Amino acid sequence: MARTNKLGTHCTTVSKSEEVTRVTYHQTVVVAFSNKEIVLDSGGWRSATTKQRINQASNQFGLNLSVYQSKGDWYVDYQGVTLDFRDGLVLSR
Repeated sequence: MARTNKLGTHCTTVSKSEEVTRVTYHQTVVVAFSNKEIVLDSGGWRSATTKQRINQASNQFGLNLSVYQSKGDWYVDYQGVTLDFRDGLVLSR
């Protein structure tokens, strides 16, 4: 499967206020990040496109994380560590 570095545009927006950049897919902020932290959230929509938007945001903004699925469960690879994905997961930068 080919990976793209560009963030998809279908139902996706990027906004920035003060020091926080937010990537919103439909009505869910799937990635919010600042210089201090990254927050991930699926909004309960554990879909392939939600995961794709998170990974595309990571690629586009150099967040160095990857979300993947194995046997129905979601995981995050970040700084050489694999974590269980959960909505509202906060990663220190």
